[in-house]
Amino acid sequence: MSGQQPKAELFELNNGTIRANITNYGAIITSLSVPDKQGNVADVVLGFDSIESYMKDNSPYFGCIVGRVANRIKEGKFTLNGVNYTLPVNNGPNSLHGGVKGFDKVVWEVVDRKDGEHPSITFKYQSRDGEEGYPGDVTVTATYTLTSSSTMRLDMEAVPKNKPTPINLAQHTYWNLSGHNSGRVLDHSIQIWGSQITPLDQNSIPTGEFLLVKGTCFDFTSERKIGTSISEVPGLGYDHNYVLDCGEEKSGLKHAAKVKDPSGSRVMNLWTDAPGMQFYTANYVNGVAGKGGVVYEKHSGLCLETQGFPNAVNQPNFPSIVVQPGGKYKQTMLFEFSAE
Repeated sequence: MSGQQPKAELFELNNGTIRANITNYGAIITSLSVPDKQGNVADVVLGFDSIESYMKDNSPYFGCIVGRVANRIKEGKFTLNGVNYTLPVNNGPNSLHGGVKGFDKVVWEVVDRKDGEHPSITFKYQSRDGEEGYPGDVTVTATYTLTSSSTMRLDMEAVPKNKPTPINLAQHTYWNLSGHNSGRVLDHSIQIWGSQITPLDQNSIPTGEFLLVKGTCFDFTSERKIGTSISEVPGLGYDHNYVLDCGEEKSGLKHAAKVKDPSGSRVMNLWTDAPGMQFYTANYVNGVAGKGGVVYEKHSGLCLETQGFPNAVNQPNFPSIVVQPGGKYKQTMLFEFSAE
């Protein structure tokens, strides 16, 4: 390890169709520009104009990778191999997205960069034993690649060195396929290949049960507008983990979601090998000053955070997120852009 801290910089991946700006601070996608069917290009992710703005206050978690454990851990506590761990509580009574200074608030090292037809960038972060209360050293890498003219791929890996630890990474980009400055996404349509959600208690922690979505306001098993039943959702909107259990598979990845902007001129399909996906409709984004002087309000974007289940470390009937030393956490996400 050199004593020198890597510095926060901005990098561009560009294959002539997709242009992505990504910073090694938080592994954040700061902009992603794609054409519609007429060839009009728009930046479809919410964010800020400068890296400094993300560093100052990115409380919505725009664009970043969150960890060591994404989503909520009940009361910031868990027990592993008879040892009790206490984490910083930063979201009501819970620990959210890795704590006060999660992976989204650190500068990652740039370890690889490729240009050409399939441009890519790889970031690496060494998370220390005891960091934000978590056990053991973990080496984390994230690689963003433009794998085709219409596809961006994210590969995340994490390897614990010396102690078992929960690991659950998520990509927290807020999407608005009409353009980041287009206001609310309630007229976007979405299809989610999940027949169940993990319902929540009053503190937004899963009860451990599974709820079939059929016939409820959570049912997106066939494509429909996000705004159709959002008023029936308890709370301010969707912020729920879907069990990805009914999507077709392609190269080891499951179809998780398909999103369409109102005109149908931009479509995004998401594929993943994660078991769950938090569908979040920017319920807590209120008057955030974003790129180009745009002010983002509630429901101005949507997040599709593919993940292990929330609070899985405390919920024995959820798929385990504990990784042993010598083992490896892996997740791949594939974002496919098209027009209809």
